[in-house]
Amino acid sequence: RSCSFTGFSTVQSRKLAKSLSRSSVRSRMSLKAPKAYNSLQKGALIWDPKPLQVKKIFEALKKGLNEYLEAHQAELDYLSGRHKDTKRNSRLAFYYDLDKQIRSVERYIRKLEFHISKVEELYEAYCIQCRLRDGATNMKQAFSLSPATKASRESLVELYKNVQECTEDMCFIEGALEVHLGEFHVKMKGLVGFARLCPGDQYEVFMRLGRQKWRLKGKIETDDSQTWDEEEKIFIPNLHEKFEIKVTELRGLATILVGVVTCDSINFFTTKPQAIIVDITELGTIKLRLEVLW
Repeated sequence: RSCSFTGFSTVQSRKLAKSLSRSSVRSRMSLKAPKAYNSLQKGALIWDPKPLQVKKIFEALKKGLNEYLEAHQAELDYLSGRHKDTKRNSRLAFYYDLDKQIRSVERYIRKLEFHISKVEELYEAYCIQCRLRDGATNMKQAFSLSPATKASRESLVELYKNVQECTEDMCFIEGALEVHLGEFHVKMKGLVGFARLCPGDQYEVFMRLGRQKWRLKGKIETDDSQTWDEEEKIFIPNLHEKFEIKVTELRGLATILVGVVTCDSINFFTTKPQAIIVDITELGTIKLRLEVLW
């Protein structure tokens, strides 16, 4: 009985191996690794795929892209209506300018549609590799519990390779998907602290997203306004990392830690600028105000 089980599973594992080779992302897709993105940099590949996190980012990204598509489609409909009216009134100069705007919006809509289809294609390939890896992992566990035979040992080796290949492909797709996440433009809007902020106080804000860093210093002026040495920073979204924010107070040569917090970026994938207020201290006595535009 154990022999028949082993023989059947060996055949299944070989079929699975063929399926994996046919479904290999790198054999089907010519995806190159741009240098500007963390997950695709040499030596920076994370060999620990996170399907649940990727699913959340994919859904947020697709929703945001569809919002942009709907907004530009509404703009196109509005311009097309004016275009018809202008044509009847025969104001040629304005008509041709409007025609140029319409063509520009149409080109942007086509780019958005291609962007959405590419993201969907990548995520579909990712889900396939995820299911194949789960299947190979389950079969590997089954073989490890069966009597040790030459056939079962060979199947275990083959299944181990299959799991590794699926893992590599999933990580590769995560890096390729990260290229399509766009940019976050983060603006510094200042600290809020009421009685905690006094004229002359100096603070340092340090933000990190993966390997990307932003360090800026600010001062509370006598009229309670704030001046900061930088106002805006562009971050490339990361599938695996959250924003880390650290605020310290500068007192001469000494620094006093105000607080360290993390902030998820999943809600930033939207057409409208997001006003973010982050509690830096546990009681919320000092908050950090940011504006994020995707």
